[in-house]
Amino acid sequence: MLMLKEEHHQVREMVRKFSEDVVAPRARELDETETFPHEAVKQMAELGLLGLPYPEKYGGAGMDTLCYAIAVEEVARVCASTAITLAAHVSLGCGPVYGSGTEAQKLRFLVPMAKGEALGAFGLTEANAGSDAAGTQTRAVKQGDAYRVNGSKIYITNGSYAKYITFTAVTDPAQGANGISAFIMDTATPGFRVGKKEKKMGLRGSDTVEVVFEDCLVAADQMLGEPTGGFKTFMRTLTGGRISIGALALGVAQGAYEHAVKYAKVRHQFGQPIASFQGVQFMIADMGTQIEAARHLVYHAAMLRDAGLEYTKEASMAKLFASEVGNWVTDKAIQIHGGIGYCRDVPVERMHRDVKLMEIGEGTSEIQRMVIAREILRGA
Repeated sequence: MLMLKEEHHQVREMVRKFSEDVVAPRARELDETETFPHEAVKQMAELGLLGLPYPEKYGGAGMDTLCYAIAVEEVARVCASTAITLAAHVSLGCGPVYGSGTEAQKLRFLVPMAKGEALGAFGLTEANAGSDAAGTQTRAVKQGDAYRVNGSKIYITNGSYAKYITFTAVTDPAQGANGISAFIMDTATPGFRVGKKEKKMGLRGSDTVEVVFEDCLVAADQMLGEPTGGFKTFMRTLTGGRISIGALALGVAQGAYEHAVKYAKVRHQFGQPIASFQGVQFMIADMGTQIEAARHLVYHAAMLRDAGLEYTKEASMAKLFASEVGNWVTDKAIQIHGGIGYCRDVPVERMHRDVKLMEIGEGTSEIQRMVIAREILRGA
């Protein structure tokens, strides 16, 4: 285990207790009924988790990125649906406002989100703008001191329940990616509506929907940053968000690993615990090793960010490795459980379904490899 500060251990202890007492008992129900974790979100707000890494003057807890990553990891250890609800709010909903917002915008929008009084969402992905995020087709046309927004976004986490949504829209088509601007908007704005709710393989307790903008008038002072900087704002946001996605995958892997180890000790075959068989021991050894390696990558990226150092490559490495480890570990956890691992009577099958998204969301594994290679070659 990395040498952490006392505050990091305190956050882990607090969030683990909360997760085991409040989140874990409802994890299976949320998955099977596809129910949003309202009560858990409310209690996470009370604990200060919804604004954990933001300064106290903006309603946050004033903790560092590593504390936040540990919090996401601990929630994901028992319920990835609740963890991604938290991560989407903190990293994606609040992140663009903190990173690119004016002081007035931070006081108006970030403070209530960081306090947990309002949930945030992030609108980037479109039907024709997935990995190619610069392919945004949502338009924002200037009309006096406002912009008229038309378009739609898909796969939006928290979209049904968010009070505020940050989103991208094209304001100057002639400039390509530099013609994409970022905005923040109250979802009560006339013309905004929630469209299709996705039926997903995993993360069924999280809210994933289409959101639609139909002649939404957004005040010009709700643009985040410069008109030409929206694409860069969202790319910076995704870079930071990759740390939390890595932490989420890490937490799922840790949870599945613990279930597998526990089961291997109590499951008897051929007159002895299956943990005594070398084949199972090798799987457990490899699982533990891969998880610790992923943890080092995730924590290292968080520490670089906290130190004010460049972390683009490291964030992509953390997200890439942890997400692929999460998928591999949950697969092996099912294998160790045998037939029952394929059934909903144990959590590992849910964990396997949940963690798959970590190889896709906020930049696929293939995109991460492109980012990593670009950063390596740039520094060569």
